[in-house]
Amino acid sequence: AVRQKNDTNRQKLQSYTDLSPGDLVVHVHHGIGRFVGIERIRLDGVEKDYIKIAYAGNDSLYIPATQLDLVAKYIGGGEDEDGNPRVKLSKLGGGDWSRTKSRAKAAAKDLAKGLIALYAERKRRPGFAFSPDSPWQREFEDAFDYAETDDQLRAIEEIKKDMESPEPMDRLLCGDVGYGKTEVALRAAMKCILDGKQAAILVPTTVLAQQHYSTSLARFGSFPVRIEMISRFRTPAERKRVLESTAEGRVDLLIGTHSLLQKKMRFKDLGLLIIDEEQRFGVTHKERLRELARQVDTLTLTATPIPRTLNMALSGLRDMSTLDMPPEGRRPVQTYVLEHSWDVVVDAIRRELGRGGQVYYLHNRVHDSNYGMGIDACAAKLKQFLGEDVRLAVAHGQQSKEELESVMQDMVSGDIQVLVCTTIIETGIDIPNVNTLIVDNAQCMGLAQLHQLRGRIGRSSRRAYAYMTYPRNRELTEVAEKRLAAIREYAEFGAGFRVAMRDLEIRGAGNLLGPEQSGYMMTVGYDMYLQLLEEAILEERGEKKPRRSDTTADLTVSANLPESYIPSPEQRLDVYRRIAALQTQEDSRDLFDELLDRYGEPPKSVIALMDVALLRTAAAEVGVRDITQRDRNVTFTFGDGFPVEAVMRLCSSHRNRRRLTLSAGTEPKLTMKLEKDEDVLKSAHELINELHIR
Repeated sequence: AVRQKNDTNRQKLQSYTDLSPGDLVVHVHHGIGRFVGIERIRLDGVEKDYIKIAYAGNDSLYIPATQLDLVAKYIGGGEDEDGNPRVKLSKLGGGDWSRTKSRAKAAAKDLAKGLIALYAERKRRPGFAFSPDSPWQREFEDAFDYAETDDQLRAIEEIKKDMESPEPMDRLLCGDVGYGKTEVALRAAMKCILDGKQAAILVPTTVLAQQHYSTSLARFGSFPVRIEMISRFRTPAERKRVLESTAEGRVDLLIGTHSLLQKKMRFKDLGLLIIDEEQRFGVTHKERLRELARQVDTLTLTATPIPRTLNMALSGLRDMSTLDMPPEGRRPVQTYVLEHSWDVVVDAIRRELGRGGQVYYLHNRVHDSNYGMGIDACAAKLKQFLGEDVRLAVAHGQQSKEELESVMQDMVSGDIQVLVCTTIIETGIDIPNVNTLIVDNAQCMGLAQLHQLRGRIGRSSRRAYAYMTYPRNRELTEVAEKRLAAIREYAEFGAGFRVAMRDLEIRGAGNLLGPEQSGYMMTVGYDMYLQLLEEAILEERGEKKPRRSDTTADLTVSANLPESYIPSPEQRLDVYRRIAALQTQEDSRDLFDELLDRYGEPPKSVIALMDVALLRTAAAEVGVRDITQRDRNVTFTFGDGFPVEAVMRLCSSHRNRRRLTLSAGTEPKLTMKLEKDEDVLKSAHELINELHIR
């Protein structure tokens, strides 16, 4: 049985700490603004925290912190090189935002229709139901040298269940760099091969094909499985032989780059197609892939994080498994961001070589130019510093296939100690003995790319070190500074999923949903777009939309998170957001326990905050759009679905005749007069409950 994993409280409480003053945010009703900060304001004798958001012109909006769930960080077009947003701030009170939102909603609806049709068509096609696990399968799995993580076990279970069903599998396996996706994929391949069918692994680069080939040969070593590789590293004669053997069924597992997609490629009986990093293949390749995968079980591996929101939006359309846990014994990579200094570089390399390890020195310029030296000159300079006895080599994409293959093989076997290379090492190459990475001109690279590169080291239980360097005396752009700060900040595990929030989500979603949808995503921001998509999918399938409390509540209640209770402003903001999003008593109890565990006994004002959140959710269900208190009057404003009869009955009951006043109109309002010292939260809850019952 697979244990349910629990996030640690620390991770949970850090889930939103990256919203800082100056960031762009999206408010459900008011659009895109700039987050200014939290301000504590005293009103009607009570202190409350408000979130200040600046909009176009000099307009500002103060939102009670109890409604922080209506605000999300804007992830979309990002900023240009001067740090200016590529998206305009919304105007408060204009109709532009609702028009933008409507256009994005229509696009999401179209996409939902297409996705549902595609999925339904796939489900209608007959596939092959694989047999349950055999003793050989168990023997293969027991031969794995490491302890599987709970996530790996869960993913394997989900994949096998799909394979044993007669419908063709279409599963996406998402996991951060180095989280063990390959082992999960190889177990699926073994299951396929044991039923007499062929499996294929399709990869975007030759280096990665070589890596998968070596891993598979080692992993299947003691089993009679025939493995072949087809890539530009192979001679035309070898390729011809592999093609013939595959067509005749003499190859069990074929690993290849897009050569696998050539018209001449024929399988005798393909049962499973594993695609690594699908987004790196072009449109024509994807079309060919669709043909190939029509009735074949397909497993797609990706390190592009698929955050929970996208997972929810697509659940039921594409099956997903995620690996969020690092393998046991793995330690985060110690990351330094610093000015380039040959002294520091040489010292770092010597220290790694001193413990018997190997080093990647990443220099992403192949030829000399006005902007700096080429890779060979850089290697020569390093050699000069390190001395003749250090075995150093160069690898880049412009080398011949034989040269590149030979260098990579020497690196894998440990004959090379320092590899001076370009980003050719970025995808998938796995050498556990390389535990120091030095990146030259790191300011020129994207955050996702830096994270991907860092994932090439720290793949053993040894502590690994990454040095992200930028030129001396060079002024960095604000964007480059932010990027380098983020890569240092997100050095811990699962950082890929956090780096994603910074840089990758829009691209990850763009890859999965297509470029035309990315445009709409930019206009309303990532979170809002996925919310619209999720609703469109549920609507298309005739299911109920998820409960979302858009109800606002502004009560004269001391409901806040005191600084004395949670001193860090970032964590206070995160807890505010999580309290605002509470939906059930059970959620509330869980969060209460977590706060108790983390910060000690919550004060009364924190419990009042939770009560306000639950009141908003309950009020939304009976059609209340807003609850506002002025002195001893509490006004409930109704939106769509005004429960006329229930309200009329409530007003006419003997107890409420003097207490409740109903004013009709386009937005009916119900006003409740409070007694002196009456508990407003308790009374508002009771009134909403009565409307529920009626």
